[in-house]
Amino acid sequence: MKTRIGPRNPHLAAAGFRFARWLGRLTMSNAGFHQLGSQFANERLARVREKLGRGETVYLAGLGLPGTHNAGVALVEVTQATGPRLIVNNEEERFSGVKHTTEYPRVSIDGMVAVLRGMGRDIDDIDAWLTSWDYPTLAGTMFRTLLEEFPSSLRLLRVSQASAFDGRRLDQMTRSPKFLARQLGLTQPVQLICMPHHGNHAWFSYAASPFADDGEPVAVAVLDGTGDLSSISLYTVENGTMRQLYTNDSMFDSLGMYYSVVSSTQGGWTWLSSEGRYMGAAAWGDMNRASNPYYSRLKHVLHLGDNGEIKLNREMANWHSDPSYIPYKPSLIDILGEPLKPEQLWNPDAMLRVEDIHHRPDTKDRLDKAAATQLVFEDAVIHIVDHLLRTSGASRLVLTGGVALNAIGNMRLLEHFDEAWFEKNQQRKKRLHLWVPPVPGDPGVTIGAAWQFAHLAGAPRGAPMTHAFYCGVPPTPEDIAAALKADDVASERIGEISTAAGRDAIADLMAHMVSQNGVIAIYQGAAETGPRALGHRSILANPCDPEARERLNERVKYREAIRPLAPMATLEAAQKYFDLLPGGSDADYNAYNYMVLTAQSKPGAREKIPAVIHADGTGRIQIVRAEDDPLIFAYLKAMGRRVGVEMSVNTSFNVAGPIAQTPQQAIDTLRRSKGLDAVLMVADNGAVHAAWHGGERDSGRFRNWLADWKTAWASSRPKR
Repeated sequence: MKTRIGPRNPHLAAAGFRFARWLGRLTMSNAGFHQLGSQFANERLARVREKLGRGETVYLAGLGLPGTHNAGVALVEVTQATGPRLIVNNEEERFSGVKHTTEYPRVSIDGMVAVLRGMGRDIDDIDAWLTSWDYPTLAGTMFRTLLEEFPSSLRLLRVSQASAFDGRRLDQMTRSPKFLARQLGLTQPVQLICMPHHGNHAWFSYAASPFADDGEPVAVAVLDGTGDLSSISLYTVENGTMRQLYTNDSMFDSLGMYYSVVSSTQGGWTWLSSEGRYMGAAAWGDMNRASNPYYSRLKHVLHLGDNGEIKLNREMANWHSDPSYIPYKPSLIDILGEPLKPEQLWNPDAMLRVEDIHHRPDTKDRLDKAAATQLVFEDAVIHIVDHLLRTSGASRLVLTGGVALNAIGNMRLLEHFDEAWFEKNQQRKKRLHLWVPPVPGDPGVTIGAAWQFAHLAGAPRGAPMTHAFYCGVPPTPEDIAAALKADDVASERIGEISTAAGRDAIADLMAHMVSQNGVIAIYQGAAETGPRALGHRSILANPCDPEARERLNERVKYREAIRPLAPMATLEAAQKYFDLLPGGSDADYNAYNYMVLTAQSKPGAREKIPAVIHADGTGRIQIVRAEDDPLIFAYLKAMGRRVGVEMSVNTSFNVAGPIAQTPQQAIDTLRRSKGLDAVLMVADNGAVHAAWHGGERDSGRFRNWLADWKTAWASSRPKR
């Protein structure tokens, strides 16, 4: 197999990078963008440091601006005593309805300002506005990519989202200081400090982790589609000080881009939608390296070099020049076949579907290709982490960046770096301990920009994270009442959760419906930030129902049968039915709180909880704690009483779009989902309303369940 690693024109590309970054720094500073190390950034850091030293509270805003996916804004409060605290992390997609949107985050910013004013503060109290990308460096990197394979790489100019960038809105980004000033009613453009993208990923993910500052090193790996400089960056933290060990200065020597291109052109979905689906499909293919018919040849697409380096084999791949129309060279076509073209994506006849496995002769081959893609990916991640652990001497790893959403790959790390590996390579009795944040991808870098700036200003790291909140604010009773005023929706106030007794009643009603194979949604509090619904915007179903997965995918979510359903569970139930590896045990198995880590099921689990066991015997688990989510915890305990297992199906409350954010979006999602029996909506005062299909669509199921439950609940209560 022929191999070419590295760009065709490395010196030209490097010179172009330096020139474009210099020009970007010069022109963008005049527009209101300032890099770290600039006079403006230094002065602002000094001012924040002084305020913290005087015991004052500091407010920082992290911005995800137009042009890069997942636009939004985070508001972070910082004190010298406690460090950063996340107030809100608004994702614009939740308000616009456009998933991974690249538009200017106007509504997110309005919502953040409303929260700030609700706290008795105002715009003047924001001490620094911080961007989630270092834009002058990004300009240099984008120019470098155009020169690396010149002239063939000029085809990148015609690709509107070659790397999840939107060229038209990147132009809008340069005017964001003026847009922001106009939106906030200010007379001068808002001055923005550009925070390095991978530094944002790295520091926030480490600071929010359960790993203590005890003198032992902690390794941090940022594995990304691309950042403003690199796609892979490695760090170590000792005694609270983070040091960068390596960055690969490449957009295309990227595990994220490898997985995005192959999953899209083989699976039939667009980037940022294809990766999770393809990972799910891999479980249906041959995951054995010795017998998979594609693995031994496909593995050459990534060159595993010295010192943990990953390089794209440019003799096989062509996405460094044209990721959309000609992403494969002939040798890769020989392995995978012709790639799907952009106009074929989302075409039902082109998409990979598990249900075709008995009807289309090519489906088994396509699933084996998905498995081979996953296996090559796992090889590369293990290769990187192997070198990082050897170099740093660490046994604890924080994994972040969009690549860290590959939950199967995360589990493989815990399996691979066991006591035998540490005995051989570090000569000590250890095993890998892993933590992945609930927002490892770009919805987290807005938070990270503020967290990293606070760290540079001398603030302590802050408290470990145990849940993925918050996006937006909890709904008021008035918000919910307005959404429920609809002719096609029936509703009723069914209780409240402001007291323990009221909460237990609602939780038991939820379990009563789900135990009878009902499908319900819970809408409570502020929404989770990030890609996973964790009990505030969730659809719930019976894990013991063998038909739940098919019913949810076909009649509720309208999605491919490839997609697994995730289990949410109490810690005791998780330990009973899944093999929770000791490498995820820090802070009472905190690593399993966010659906970013799969676990192998134990013998007998598939028979008891078939809905949440995937084709490969795994489950992408979420452990729920009473202190983090009292209502869902009470519901899981009630499920234990009713079905014999403290567990539930949990999938995000959405239909072919972002997770429902507002009460109106919740009702719209109910309308679109014919298989959803009811939505329970909890206001910020604890009042709970149920909404269900009205008129001709009313099946009567919810009303019958409610009546039966009321009778049984009343008879079970002690007489006064």
